[in-house]
Amino acid sequence: MLSIRHILFPVDFSDRCHTAIPFVVAKARDFGAKVTMLAVVRPVVLTGMEAASATFVDPEELRFAVQGRLDEFATEAFAGIEVERIAVVGDPADAVVEFAKNHAVDLVMMPTHGYGPFRRLLLGSVTAKVLHDVGCPVWTDAHIEDTATHYHLKPRAILCAVDDSPRAVEVMKWAGELAKHQGAKLHLVHTVPGTGTFLEAELGVEVELAMRERLEKKLDDMRRAAGVEATIHVAAGDIADRVRAEAERFNADLLVIGRGVLHETLGRLRTHAHSIIRHAPCPVISI
Repeated sequence: MLSIRHILFPVDFSDRCHTAIPFVVAKARDFGAKVTMLAVVRPVVLTGMEAASATFVDPEELRFAVQGRLDEFATEAFAGIEVERIAVVGDPADAVVEFAKNHAVDLVMMPTHGYGPFRRLLLGSVTAKVLHDVGCPVWTDAHIEDTATHYHLKPRAILCAVDDSPRAVEVMKWAGELAKHQGAKLHLVHTVPGTGTFLEAELGVEVELAMRERLEKKLDDMRRAAGVEATIHVAAGDIADRVRAEAERFNADLLVIGRGVLHETLGRLRTHAHSIIRHAPCPVISI
């Protein structure tokens, strides 16, 4: 049974942070969850004309000032929700990861801070590190400059993108329980890297169809193992582009993907997860 009892909402007071508020509120109300707002203050050094004139700003004074601002942040929006507001000094990504690890956080919800002409080239450094290091699911908003209006705070359609690894069943099950709780339609998609259709040009339509049927059956077997009700789709092409296209085709309000906790510096799933999040037309929960 899916349980989201504690949501961690990192707050930096940016416009994107404000944009995420309605989604955090919606999830907290839907699951009756407590929300912890965490504001992280970086140590500050003031430098003069000479190196010897550099002075450190008292971090406790900064923390106290930020705590005051946090205490007044979005109070009306979170009315009726149990909220804890904490300001700490340190590295933002490390603080988020450490808090989630030590305080039984079920879901981290944070914006990607990706906008402007280079938005698809990188994620915000804090978000990227949290995605790589945190152990619980992470919600990120659509990686676009203007928040889309076609998706809903309470998802009506959820797209779950999976690979063929053993962990895909776990991701399907999580997405299925979320869809059931939210009353949403669930779609499963498996994307095969490549260009165009599978090997139609080289092997013919019959072979391409046979390969598609084999993959659909494998996906259906995984769906049955996960115990979820969902439509099944197989696509070929660039993974991030195809997942985005499927999300748009089904008017998905939310995308669920398997992220995993990887120990290597760069890995296939991590690379694809970041790319999918960068291209997604709607919020993403990565498991």
